[in-house]
Amino acid sequence: MANIKSAKKRVRVNAYKAEQNKALKSELKTAIKKATLAIENGEENRAECVKAAVKKIDQACAKGLLHKNNASRKKASLAVKLAANA
Repeated sequence: MANIKSAKKRVRVNAYKAEQNKALKSELKTAIKKATLAIENGEENRAECVKAAVKKIDQACAKGLLHKNNASRKKASLAVKLAANA
């Protein structure tokens, strides 16, 4: 454990941020999975699911959880799947 006050704070803050990032990544993966399943099963709300997943991807990119190219690739992949099963 750190001895300096600022180092102790960094340990606390880093642990908190890691927890937040883990939760946000989990939400992102869930949204992408829901959208993919909706497309594969041909559900009527598949466009809304994709829209929600794209929003989550954009939010994750804005917060620095995903690189912009990674986010773009995920969105393009969903769009291609949606167009193929339209």
